[in-house]
Amino acid sequence: MEQAAQGLALWEAGELSDEVLADQVAHLVNSRDGARGFFVVSLSSDSALMDRPPEPLVLQLRQAGEGVVDLTARNLAMSTAMALHHQRSGDATQQARSERVRDRSTELLRQLDPNLVKQRLELLLQAAGQASGPDLDFLDRWGYDPEQRRAISEAVLAVAA
Repeated sequence: MEQAAQGLALWEAGELSDEVLADQVAHLVNSRDGARGFFVVSLSSDSALMDRPPEPLVLQLRQAGEGVVDLTARNLAMSTAMALHHQRSGDATQQARSERVRDRSTELLRQLDPNLVKQRLELLLQAAGQASGPDLDFLDRWGYDPEQRRAISEAVLAVAA
């Protein structure tokens, strides 16, 4: 997470080119922990990086393949469920942060390998909408209720819109 935050800060300050940042991110997403750290920082930060990711970054994330698609799909699900949780508790600030992560995840999924994204989102939709499949454990582990699962299904379907 520290490397991701440092790279993001340098990019924001104009001290790092899109290409150099993309190379650094490519190194991070080679490992599951590095990819998690990158997404925690980049999807939730105030930086505009993931609102309109530069093409070199998108290319590196596409090349990273399934791991990036999987983490982005999980971020979509978790942020969608948390936005509803924060809405229920009246925490508009946290709701807005979760919605930003959801929106960024949606846009990123639209830019990644369409076949991998389709396969991954079908599994998530199966778990959220039909309570079956390999992602059911993921949704159960986080304790998402039926309304949150419906919201996740809607978010998954919105990726294709």
